[in-house]
Amino acid sequence: MSLWPGARLPDLSGQTAIVTGANSGIGYYATLELARAGAQVVLACRNAQRGGEALARIEAQAPGRARLEILDLADFNSVRGFAAKIKERGGQIDILLNNAGVMAPPTRQITAQGFELQFGVNFLGHFLLTALLLEQLMNAEAPRVIQISSVAHRQGVMAWDDLQCERRYSAWNAYRQSKLAMLIFAEELGRRATQNGWGILSLAAHPGIAATELVANGPGRNSMIALLQKLAAPFIQQPSDAGAWPLILAAIDPDAPQGGYYGPQGWFECRGLPGRAKIETKALDAMSGQKLWRIAEKLTGALLKPAP
Repeated sequence: MSLWPGARLPDLSGQTAIVTGANSGIGYYATLELARAGAQVVLACRNAQRGGEALARIEAQAPGRARLEILDLADFNSVRGFAAKIKERGGQIDILLNNAGVMAPPTRQITAQGFELQFGVNFLGHFLLTALLLEQLMNAEAPRVIQISSVAHRQGVMAWDDLQCERRYSAWNAYRQSKLAMLIFAEELGRRATQNGWGILSLAAHPGIAATELVANGPGRNSMIALLQKLAAPFIQQPSDAGAWPLILAAIDPDAPQGGYYGPQGWFECRGLPGRAKIETKALDAMSGQKLWRIAEKLTGALLKPAP
């Protein structure tokens, strides 16, 4: 892997980063580059074997700068257990990269707590994780929380009366909703961090259309959309390491604004060099942010604010 032309990461020695879904795709490449730059990185992975294999590859290039912890975002008990282990070690968290995700399973599936899988993993699990790690984020000098959204958020609609797709399930509509929710969350977290003086920079990023296992394993291999993706791939896809570039830029950009959003700068933000991405107005709506926040607190049982 190489970074984009002219890119040079700062020395991240002394910083701690957590990357969910770090065993493959854009999460793996972002983790590798953060470790290469000197950060101590926690690979937060659901599968121990695949996480261990990714850890070994990173260790070969950045010895002693990474460790593996098991995290299943489809189970709140696993999220709480992971957070407890992180807290036991103490210290600060400088970068929380909420990357793990599920893309468009053909049939409706649910999490351990009964939530629609994409809404539960992509958004609710990360909301709970962020809430549980908030104190350690605030221990850092300049902490960043980065949510991974998608170009699909543009077509996303928050089905406020059916967020769990119980009445009707559409794989792609559920995915789009979850990625819109991630962007709404990033913007609302930024507003609350500023208002309450938490000192946290809340950002978001998307990989464009990257050739990752998320795409290959997600939208039904024989579905029309999957077939169209295969045909269009040579023209619109970019390698998964390039898909990680916006995530890395969000993690290190010294000029990042509160609520900043990063993505590829090429054709329709599908591929290309990383930079500022376009946010749809609906993701910036403060009332939607407040509403989603209240719903997430109720569903996860987590109050996302520092303890008194």
